[in-house]
Amino acid sequence: MSSHTVRKPLSVLLGEAKEEGQGTLKRHLGATNLVLLGIGAIIGAGLFSLTGKVAAEHAGPAVTISFLISAIGCAFAGLCYAEFASMIPIAGSAYTYSFATMGRLFAWIIGWDL
Repeated sequence: MSSHTVRKPLSVLLGEAKEEGQGTLKRHLGATNLVLLGIGAIIGAGLFSLTGKVAAEHAGPAVTISFLISAIGCAFAGLCYAEFASMIPIAGSAYTYSFATMGRLFAWIIGWDL
């Protein structure tokens, strides 16, 4: 089990990325584009599928409060991903972040869950 929880150091991750030529792309997206892209990825289209029907039948006007609470939760999740992306600027998303922080086994589980 101990070999599955071995973490990959950040210096090794960054060194491998430089060897493979990652991190040399030009940046074309501005701040507005990135914010809107992030909001679209976090919210998704599933938010609008049954929300109106269920809110009309069960929640009533309290649905506004639930949307505000969920927006705060989404903002915290987005801030966590922003912190991870600034610490580990390598392609791979949650798999790379978990490999660097929790080890090989957790990275494998997260990779298959995505």
